[in-house]
Amino acid sequence: MNRRLAGIAAVTAASILWGTTGTAATFAPDAGPLAIGAAALGIGGLLQAIIAIPQLRREAPRLRANSRTVALGAVAVAVYPLAFYSSMHLAGVALGTVVSLASAPLASGVLERLAGRAPLGRWWMAAAALGIAGSLMLCLSQLQNDPAGTPATLAGLGLGLVAGASYSLYSWAARRLMDDGIGRAASMGSVFGAGGLLLMPVLAATGAPLLASPQAFAVAAYMALVPMFLGYVLFGLGLSRLPASTATTITLSEPAVAAVLAVVVVGERLSPLGWAGLGVIAASLAVLTMAPAKQSGTPSHPPGRPAHVQA
Repeated sequence: MNRRLAGIAAVTAASILWGTTGTAATFAPDAGPLAIGAAALGIGGLLQAIIAIPQLRREAPRLRANSRTVALGAVAVAVYPLAFYSSMHLAGVALGTVVSLASAPLASGVLERLAGRAPLGRWWMAAAALGIAGSLMLCLSQLQNDPAGTPATLAGLGLGLVAGASYSLYSWAARRLMDDGIGRAASMGSVFGAGGLLLMPVLAATGAPLLASPQAFAVAAYMALVPMFLGYVLFGLGLSRLPASTATTITLSEPAVAAVLAVVVVGERLSPLGWAGLGVIAASLAVLTMAPAKQSGTPSHPPGRPAHVQA
């Protein structure tokens, strides 16, 4: 398997794990979205830093030289789960996830275009267009099912856009560090470790319900260890092999997973339009998988990063 396909596989696996988080959160109903978000990515982010301690020490001079990028990524990491889980709380698991992830590829593409003047290939634009169209179909499906909840849904949509922007921003920051020659583990560990630290005060203030019952504690442990820790290890692996815009486009598979689980486990309804949207999202992933490496803009190794740099 070549580097690009390995990257696609890693990001897809991460997306499937992330797609379980909204459903998992429903099993801790007494814990608010801020507590869930802070526990999931706060603890998961700190674990990312812990496993990368040797690399962080080795890369310390380069990380200090890129401190602004690290800080920007860390703030985005802290904002993302608070906005994301609040969006799902207000708009529902399926819709909150869809809006958050559907907006990320556009934001990521714009960031790459503005910051790095990287061209956006036709294959990426086609995949992003399909993914966003499918996500919009899922959104319309959800709004049709619950028109009475429109005010809360609109608030959830707004928070979903914030989540999508912050997600694309920390993905860009981590990839930018890798492009500057910093290893994958140190890049991910610095951004997510610092973001995890920023989330600790939120967890201390809101996290008591997560300790109130074994079930709530199990939910928090699962989300921190599996989707957030393992998921972001896989995401970092994929991000070291793909542009951030491609990686965030692949994660459009997460809303599809979340929507199916919301229907099967949580009991949310999905209309024929929604199911058609899932099919369009699947088509977007197929386009990315079939895209020629040269046309997708993916180099043989990350631009600006020597091929010998260790992860």
